[in-house]
Amino acid sequence: MQVSENKVVSIHYTLKNDAGEVIDSSTGRDPLTYLHGAGNIIPGLEKALAGKDSGEHVDVSIAPEEAYGARNESLIQSVPKAAFEGVDKIEPGMQFQAQTPSGMQVLTVVEVKDDEVVVDGNHPLAGQTLHFSVDIAEVRDATEEELSHGHAH
Repeated sequence: MQVSENKVVSIHYTLKNDAGEVIDSSTGRDPLTYLHGAGNIIPGLEKALAGKDSGEHVDVSIAPEEAYGARNESLIQSVPKAAFEGVDKIEPGMQFQAQTPSGMQVLTVVEVKDDEVVVDGNHPLAGQTLHFSVDIAEVRDATEEELSHGHAH
């Protein structure tokens, strides 16, 4: 069966950065299963898989614009340390969720100063070209429930 809109697709993948370092992989885990056409994976990967068949292998490089976007320096901000009340030790690399006008956003701690914490609201992979190696394990019709919920079950 071919990957197309409203199909549930299961893939095994390895994701690398420009340096060839593995960022993520489904090796040794269950495949990633998603509803094609519902925006559940990055746009560039969804486009690259469209029209492929179960059993096919796909190698594709996805530009930042089709992945997590370009880095936005305005998303790097200093926040009063008091905003982290209840957190024992704040360290660079820690991630927190914050409510923003556009919904929940993950913030990564970049630097800890005396009274302030510098946080970055960019996705950790923003600005990067992503290199995927994908094996399409299965393609099936979505159920009515999956279609109404907008994701695979």
